[in-house]
Amino acid sequence: MNSYFLSSEEVAIGPYIKPIQRISLYSAQEWEEFTEEWLDIKRKEYVRVERLGGAGDMGRDVVAYIDERKPNYKWNCYQCKHYANSLAPSDVWQEFGKIIYYTFMEEYPIPNKYFFVAPKSVGTSLSNLLNKPDKLKQEIKDHWDSHCKDKITKTKSIPLEGELLKYFEAFDFSIFDKKLPKEIIEEYKSHSQYITRFGGGLPPREKPQVIPNTIQSNENRYIQQLILAYKSDKPENDFKTLEEIISHKIYSKHFARARENFHIAEQLRNFSRDNLGEKVFDDFQQEIFHGVVDMAEDESFYSGFEKVKKVELQATHINIDSNPLKERCITQDKKGICHQLANDGKLTWIDDDE
Repeated sequence: MNSYFLSSEEVAIGPYIKPIQRISLYSAQEWEEFTEEWLDIKRKEYVRVERLGGAGDMGRDVVAYIDERKPNYKWNCYQCKHYANSLAPSDVWQEFGKIIYYTFMEEYPIPNKYFFVAPKSVGTSLSNLLNKPDKLKQEIKDHWDSHCKDKITKTKSIPLEGELLKYFEAFDFSIFDKKLPKEIIEEYKSHSQYITRFGGGLPPREKPQVIPNTIQSNENRYIQQLILAYKSDKPENDFKTLEEIISHKIYSKHFARARENFHIAEQLRNFSRDNLGEKVFDDFQQEIFHGVVDMAEDESFYSGFEKVKKVELQATHINIDSNPLKERCITQDKKGICHQLANDGKLTWIDDDE
């Protein structure tokens, strides 16, 4: 039995698993996908990252392009190995052979660096070889016949002789290196999918910045919808300019709150994007949409303004228990999402052509 108290959440889903332990549970494909995601963070180093793992990859699981200008593009290779134990030289002799043979055949340029990426890292023997390029070269040469000659490709045998041997002797074996999993996880903390992959809870959400006084370019439709809603509220309402609404003793207050709520919901969108990815917010927004759309489509309201207020109120009563943003959502977000939906044309207070 565990010697610590379990929270209700841990009882439901099990004890927390550390990231370094969780990556050991990945499949080989998940490990490649994770490696590709990690490299997405390194935008200052790479112009593009591409996962090639699978049949026909010619020894390239994940390719990180430094410069894509062809044919002599510059790149780094990340070879993913998801084994139960740390990598030994016998696990990767064939990988050395592939990179040497396929660059000799000019299938692709020699990478600037070639990294082994493994959740259990590399063992002492392989690590020592990676630190001693000359010794690594000799060991690969000694193991070529047993591990490379008939295993690089299934279509033919590749003896280390002739022009290939000359190429081998001149090859720079210092390009081969490793990436430690703990360093990868530390860097991955800045990725928007970190919490989704490893848990640990959402960080605190900053309070929204001051709402801009001037209307922004991303506010057009929902504001036009509000103007139409205010105009429909009373027969005598014939607003010609937005300034008339802003100075109105009744509508100005609602308009200010609507803009504030919209921008607070936009801040929640950015918070979600930075910590959970965009889809989580999209799902949250959809929950609000389905909770209010029937009311928004009800034609019994005497004015668009009445409809707006009823829909906003309905949104605040929606409980969303299945989305992680529930931990950081406030009432204004739910009202603001109604205006986001109006901005996107998914909700309408008054038909635009009326």
